[in-house]
Amino acid sequence: MATVSGEFTVGMTAQAAEAASPALGRMVLDKQYRGALEARGAGQMLATHGSVAGSAAYVALETVTGSLQGREGSFALVHHGLMERGKPSLAITVVPDSGTGALAGLAGRMNIRVEGHQHFYDFDFTLPEA
Repeated sequence: MATVSGEFTVGMTAQAAEAASPALGRMVLDKQYRGALEARGAGQMLATHGSVAGSAAYVALETVTGSLQGREGSFALVHHGLMERGKPSLAITVVPDSGTGALAGLAGRMNIRVEGHQHFYDFDFTLPEA
């Protein structure tokens, strides 16, 4: 297992709520990863909140396209975030068998850190030898 870390920026654009699910917020994601992962992430997020302050959830699907340690390709991430009365938990996992090009066979998990207004990633992954 290898680990790389770096910085990323994220843009989020709110989308109109659907009439069938007015309590769900939907956002389009546009990310730019820098460091050992030089890539663009594009995806969509759904979020909702609980009846108690500080309780909420989000799920997202993201396609990441670029290079990981110089290997070009793309892969998909699935995000699962919960906030229970202010206590956060987040799991971001590579979708199995989603790697393309030189990233075929990629597996792993990503953690996100926010320090001030800066976003950072720590990516633990395995990748078959080239």
